[in-house]
Amino acid sequence: MRLLTASLILALALPAAASAQNAGQIASARRGQSCPGCNLFQADFAGLELKGRNFAGARLRQADLSLSVMNRTNFARSDLRDVNAYGAVFSSASFAGADLTHASLVGTYLEGANFAGARLEGTNFSGAEMDRAVGLSQAQLNQACGDASTQLPRGLRIPAC
Repeated sequence: MRLLTASLILALALPAAASAQNAGQIASARRGQSCPGCNLFQADFAGLELKGRNFAGARLRQADLSLSVMNRTNFARSDLRDVNAYGAVFSSASFAGADLTHASLVGTYLEGANFAGARLEGTNFSGAEMDRAVGLSQAQLNQACGDASTQLPRGLRIPAC
């Protein structure tokens, strides 16, 4: 009886398999396939060129997008919490309704990117070029941070990191 109870307690304490990354979906996305709604948790897309892909509603939490080129890529409603996207290029990408909480977008190129309804709490935009980004509000930027080299749309400002 004790063994059964201990096994049950251990099973309840372990995270569900659904929360782990999906290696097959990550491999497919790395090869350039769109993957809306996929589980790409902690995926490594660093340095890849994946233009015009659809990752809407995908889970990319803690993914590495550093130095990637993802122009016109759809990240709408995606989980991008804790993403590292240092030096990435996201021209005309959609982050509408995405959760970018604590993401590092340091030195990113975000011209024409759509941030309508995106959650930006703790997001670091230091050095980002986003003066032609759309859908940004002062309320969103008040939750994020940047530095003197962060380029914002006219009339908006960002707190220092």
